[in-house]
Amino acid sequence: MTDIKTHYVTKEGLDKLKKELEQLTTVERPSISMQIAEARDKGDLSENAEYDAAKDAQGMLEMKIAKLQDIIRNARIIDPSEIDTSQVQILNTVKLLNKKINKIVKYTIVAESEADIKQNKISVETPIAKGLLGKKAGDIVDIQVPSGVLTFEILEITI
Repeated sequence: MTDIKTHYVTKEGLDKLKKELEQLTTVERPSISMQIAEARDKGDLSENAEYDAAKDAQGMLEMKIAKLQDIIRNARIIDPSEIDTSQVQILNTVKLLNKKINKIVKYTIVAESEADIKQNKISVETPIAKGLLGKKAGDIVDIQVPSGVLTFEILEITI
């Protein structure tokens, strides 16, 4: 038996996932099926690179579809108006002072499916987010990341 993992998402994030799933199942799946059929029509499958490539693409697509279906099935929508800012949690925006380089950074902690580093949205699964969860403004936190240990001071927690 596998553990069921709850995926915390915003309403917008869930809508985006549903739209992506619909695209994969209604456009990309039939397209790959057509590629497989065309490759199969070309004869000997044992030496048909097009067929092998299409079958590989189909396998990857089906894995992606299954993952999206799992996320959507186990999604729990978070209402931003109910978010507490007394301590760091998902959907908080956290203003931090990186003590090592004396630079202020700001991250919003989001579900893995909504992470976008260009918008400073980091996954709740990242080492930094995990290290911040449950901490309060004013706390100084040492977080182990692949490149070493980062020390942050939590300056502010907002929505």
